[in-house]
Amino acid sequence: MNDPNGMVFFDGEYHLFYQHNPDDTVHGPMYWGHAVSRDLMHWQHLPVALAPDEHGTIFSGSAVVDWKDTTGFFQGRPGLVAIFTHHRSHPDTKQIEQRQSLAYSADSGRTWTKYAGNPVLTCADEPDFRDPKVFWHHGSGRWIMVLAVRNKVSLYGSDNLKDWSFLSHFSAGSREGVWECPDLFPVRIEGTDEYKWVLEVDINPGAVAGGSGGQYFIGAFDGTEFTAENLEDAPLWLDYGKDHYAGVSWSDVPPEDGRRLWIAWMSNWQYANHTPTHGWRNAMTIPRELTLRPVGDGNYRLVQWPVREVEKIRGAAQTAARKTVTKDTPLQLPGVGQCLDIELQLEWKHVQEVGVRVCKSDAEETLVGYDSDKQELYVDRTHSGLTNFHPQFSGRRSAPLALPKKELSLRILVDHCSVEVFAEDGRLSMTELIFPEEDSGDFEVFVKNGRAQVRNLALHRLQP
Repeated sequence: MNDPNGMVFFDGEYHLFYQHNPDDTVHGPMYWGHAVSRDLMHWQHLPVALAPDEHGTIFSGSAVVDWKDTTGFFQGRPGLVAIFTHHRSHPDTKQIEQRQSLAYSADSGRTWTKYAGNPVLTCADEPDFRDPKVFWHHGSGRWIMVLAVRNKVSLYGSDNLKDWSFLSHFSAGSREGVWECPDLFPVRIEGTDEYKWVLEVDINPGAVAGGSGGQYFIGAFDGTEFTAENLEDAPLWLDYGKDHYAGVSWSDVPPEDGRRLWIAWMSNWQYANHTPTHGWRNAMTIPRELTLRPVGDGNYRLVQWPVREVEKIRGAAQTAARKTVTKDTPLQLPGVGQCLDIELQLEWKHVQEVGVRVCKSDAEETLVGYDSDKQELYVDRTHSGLTNFHPQFSGRRSAPLALPKKELSLRILVDHCSVEVFAEDGRLSMTELIFPEEDSGDFEVFVKNGRAQVRNLALHRLQP
């Protein structure tokens, strides 16, 4: 599996479609796999939703609830519509064609019918023309499509999801690689009832940690154009780890919930076809809530935080408070396992590095640490387990994080083959795959040169 697709909430269910090759553990002819959940934690696999046809394989896209039956597919009732990219080589010219198509479901996504008029949007001159994210824009009273076109995004408008008119282009930030999987949505500013628009787009290659990753822009959308603010700060990176790509938000989350929820694919195209698993390959991040946080001078940053539903699958916590840690006296919790939700607050006066070791044994460890001299948060998976399957996998990745008060707050989710790090209440995130032995289950708070205090630690085992 790779990109999440068609994220939509309908009739009490969160739908997660995804890029899927049902016949192999490497990328191949793409289908849409399908799973549903009522709590974002427990997922039920459903049959493949969309399969290749005469128009090509099924690349990424989105899904919406057509509440007003603007398509005419549902006899006046609401239903689900998927908008996706058909990908093929032209049967005569052999040139790559990427065209946008529709499918619809009147039974809550259990069965799907492809629209007889497919494709609904084409561009013969552009081979990179894909990954439509569609939403209803109340201000202009129409559907908006955000589409990745080489190293820019194009916006289109429609009254019925079938007939599309070009609106505008946007291009800024990092353009080193091909742009993919865009999303455009309003996000609440923390502590207020105000919103700004966020345009997210992924690039491959050229991301901050190497290979594939995502960037975002903050600004305004008037129904036709997206206007970014503070472009002098671009690119702003969604995640500083290696393994966070193709993030996409859920459509139609009820207003009474009020959250902007999203999820991303947890891998990197540098080695996604080579990770050392058998019978399956690749997974998604934990679902996250998005908000915007003011950072001074009228600027904002996107904040990611694990959804509150994670707390419902926590077991009893192991806790510690006001513990002093030095190089010779680390705080150790042996045998805690590899499925953890860790909350940690640290403070210090003089240290070179401070952090934690997870999935630790005599031979293996994954480090999540802070380098006080460089003012960087880092994840080091050099000795995390299996690393030699690809030259771009091993190593240490860092992210800038100034901490003038010499205090650090961490939330770390560990799930056997992954570490998701959230620093300073989601101000910065790092997502990394790891492949440790099953018995590498110790935990440790460490210090390099100096002393720190564990102000508070709560380590929760997560239930299957």
